[in-house]
Amino acid sequence: MNRRERRAKKSKFEQSKTDAAAQCQVGHRLLQAGQSLEAQLCCQKLLAADPDHVPALHLMGLIAFAATQHDHALEWIARAIAHDPRADYLASLGTTLSRQGRHEEALRAFDKAVQLKPDDAALWKAMGDALLELKRYDHALLSFQHALKLDPRNQDAAYKSGVLLHDAGRNEEAVTCLDICDQSLPNHAPTLQARARALLALRKFDSALSDNLRANTLVPENADTHNNIGACLQSLGREEEARAWFDRALERLPDSIEILNNKANILQQLQCFDEALALYENIRARHLNNATTDWNLSLLNMLLGDFEAGWSGREARWKIPDPAPYPKFSQPMWLGKESIAGKTLLVHVDEGLGDTIQFVRYVPDVAALGARVILAVERPLVSLLSGFPGVSQCLAFSDPLPAFDMHCPIGSLPLAFNTRLDGIPADRSYLPPPREEHVQAWDARLGPHERLRVGLVWSGSRTHRNDHNRSMSLQTLSRILDVDAVFVSLQKDVRESDKADLATSNILDWTTELTDFADTAALVKCLDLVISVDTSVAHLAAALGCPTWVLLPWTPDYRWLLNRDDSPWYPTVRLFRQNETRDYRGVLDQVRSELFKLAAGKTVS
Repeated sequence: MNRRERRAKKSKFEQSKTDAAAQCQVGHRLLQAGQSLEAQLCCQKLLAADPDHVPALHLMGLIAFAATQHDHALEWIARAIAHDPRADYLASLGTTLSRQGRHEEALRAFDKAVQLKPDDAALWKAMGDALLELKRYDHALLSFQHALKLDPRNQDAAYKSGVLLHDAGRNEEAVTCLDICDQSLPNHAPTLQARARALLALRKFDSALSDNLRANTLVPENADTHNNIGACLQSLGREEEARAWFDRALERLPDSIEILNNKANILQQLQCFDEALALYENIRARHLNNATTDWNLSLLNMLLGDFEAGWSGREARWKIPDPAPYPKFSQPMWLGKESIAGKTLLVHVDEGLGDTIQFVRYVPDVAALGARVILAVERPLVSLLSGFPGVSQCLAFSDPLPAFDMHCPIGSLPLAFNTRLDGIPADRSYLPPPREEHVQAWDARLGPHERLRVGLVWSGSRTHRNDHNRSMSLQTLSRILDVDAVFVSLQKDVRESDKADLATSNILDWTTELTDFADTAALVKCLDLVISVDTSVAHLAAALGCPTWVLLPWTPDYRWLLNRDDSPWYPTVRLFRQNETRDYRGVLDQVRSELFKLAAGKTVS
């Protein structure tokens, strides 16, 4: 064969390849247009001429996949990969395997594909999907985030990243991802719903409500959205409106335990106690209850004074997802039934600082049963409680723990001692007295004791589930500051919105020097009165025997009970409660009136 003939043969071969490629492109367009039969005919012509035509083998796999003939699709795609293991063929293999539920194999296919094309965002997104199916959420998130790095407008990767970040508690990052998603695909209801959940977790209630209402406009029959709107309204203190949205949600999902629990909770907040109890009874009769139901019912029973049902019901908290942090010990839990004489019992913190102060009163009773007591508490309480009666060793719960035989959550001690409303151990002062030199130092700093000394706390932790009801701004509290008294701040973590008001007020503020509760206790001992919303400082002052006025929302925490201005837990506490208006201004007017009387009768000590 001479050179001209070889050139002609090569030209004919190249033309044939070009024609085949064009024919394959026609087949792809036909498949995309839904003309599968015509696309198949294109492939059959190509394969008749060349049985190993790789693009045609792959296209036949795609045609079979579109027809949900997944086994045939795998055969065709595998033949194509055997000749040419390209990234897009491996991606098709992974997609088909995923459709068959063979996610481990799919993951291996996508992994090979991204090794061949590491800059392909779609491949990283597909690998993230496979990892998501395998519940490997951390790795799935990394894949979706890498896809976003390669393609910042990849809407699906942004959405799934946002959902996973929210599930991981990384809500600021979740909102950022879902913002991207909302920009690239406006009015996508799942994005709005997901972002609303993240915003709600960040306590940005107005923004969460706005997203939920947008989602409801798009999908007005969605019960989850109705439930989420109710949750936002509840967090904003708009309980009646929240109740109406929970009712709408239950019209569509009458057996949803989450929505039923939300409605029961809002009934409790509205002080519709009989309705709440009836709903809990209905939930249990239908065998729909879960640990959250049992926990919420126990708190309602406690609020109503039914301690017998309440203490035992509170043990449901161990079954609630994401409960208060408490280690999983191999040693048995003690709840008062077994003898602990001669044994070492670990009493371990299980809820907040105030709970620890309230329930540590039981430790001497534990020691009286013959146990050696190790007390593990929050670090700011260690100095205060190290000398507590009956405590052999007090340490921070984050420190290495010594050997022990059994353990008891501090919040379960009332159950262990079968506490009833008329049998609460309520000594006037049960905390060890602060060091005298510290008290004297604060007393000297306060100056001559010529006027009433009043400690103030107006807000608690923003992460508390009822903080929007229990806390107030300093501006709201300022209506009592015209009383002739020395006002002293006991408020740690002053909010940004209060800092300017504090700086210009007549309140003494040395809180930067209060490093732990022992320091605060020494200052409290120099005061005549502490006025506080429901926070740990209220418990501290009351447990020290200091006269303490606690300002309570309309529906308070269970420990303060209902319809009384005293507390069976603390003899020196006086309770000032909101009425049905849920407004602290009326409460503060009453406090101001009582303060004027107290200040007028103050004798110099």
